[in-house]
Amino acid sequence: MKLSKSIDFLLENAGPVIQYRLQKEILCNLKKTEEENLLDQIYQTPHFKLLKSYIKPNGYIGSGAHSWDNWRGVILHETPLQDGEAVARLLSYFAIPKTHPIIMNFVAAMRDENTLQNEFSYIPPEVERYNNRFRGISSGFCLMIIIYTMQAMLGFGDDEYVRPFQSIALEAFESILPFSSLNEITKIRKSKAKYNYPYIEESASFPCQYHLEVLAYTNAWRTPENIVLLANALNHYNEILHGVNPIHVKIGSKYYAPFPLNMSYSPIRPFSAEIIDSISYRRLLTEIAMLGVGESVKVIKDSIVGIENAMDDDGILKMRFDLPHNKRYSPKHIDYPTPYADVRLETDYKRKYALECDLTFWAVQFLYLCGAADFH
Repeated sequence: MKLSKSIDFLLENAGPVIQYRLQKEILCNLKKTEEENLLDQIYQTPHFKLLKSYIKPNGYIGSGAHSWDNWRGVILHETPLQDGEAVARLLSYFAIPKTHPIIMNFVAAMRDENTLQNEFSYIPPEVERYNNRFRGISSGFCLMIIIYTMQAMLGFGDDEYVRPFQSIALEAFESILPFSSLNEITKIRKSKAKYNYPYIEESASFPCQYHLEVLAYTNAWRTPENIVLLANALNHYNEILHGVNPIHVKIGSKYYAPFPLNMSYSPIRPFSAEIIDSISYRRLLTEIAMLGVGESVKVIKDSIVGIENAMDDDGILKMRFDLPHNKRYSPKHIDYPTPYADVRLETDYKRKYALECDLTFWAVQFLYLCGAADFH
């Protein structure tokens, strides 16, 4: 797809984060002085400055990771960005260099056992999460899944510290290939509780959001065979899921909602400008494309067509925010980089074309990752 008009639109109208990522990652034409200037502008954005205020002396940023915003009436996070996972996502989405002291110190804190234990000891549930931090690592629910993925998003996922989790993630995707239905892996609870969902054992292997993300942000696992495996697994995932399929993971005597690969526990849907029915589905599609699977994954192939249909004559991606069913998950409501939101790179949606820049950059990035972009 020809994207010269989209590139021109972004270069003329986008803010510093998109300008930086576009020229650094896609056009590969960023000179050193321009790079330094754009990074300086990024460091002055409101969210980055807020993030800096949450840095602790030990290098950790915020409180917990994917953690409680409040506990028994006590506010634990002044803003969603005070959560460690949101911090890692912002640093990653803003493409802050991994050599930046903030990132170096943050990763070091996550790899120090004493520091990590201290950071997850401020309320009883966090103590329990830390003590059980490896339980459910294959089935999609535990603290270390998040900690490993945070490091991968920050550029440290190919280190020896994280690489074993890459193998676990690959196995999680491979494990679903023999199944023709989720019923073959799930068990039925006899309880009459309200959320009496089918469950999988903690030892089971089943792909979750973080299994996908740790692979999307790393390279050591990449072989032609593994890329084919992931493409087959993702296609098979959509084949065996029908409708909404909420499940739990049983850890000990308790049942937990895992971190689903797709937020609605349903087949992954390709991009369409007409429907926004999930809180992070553009991000999910991007992360699949980051695997290098290209059009061998059907939802990627169909999404390319969807993007082509949604581009106007000026190369701007348009979505139907005027439709009533799209209001709930509209990117207009995105502010902080939580696990439950699409990526936002523009700082002020009140600025002219800011939302259009976010959407159009996403389209350009996606097509580039899929090998479907023509910039001439």
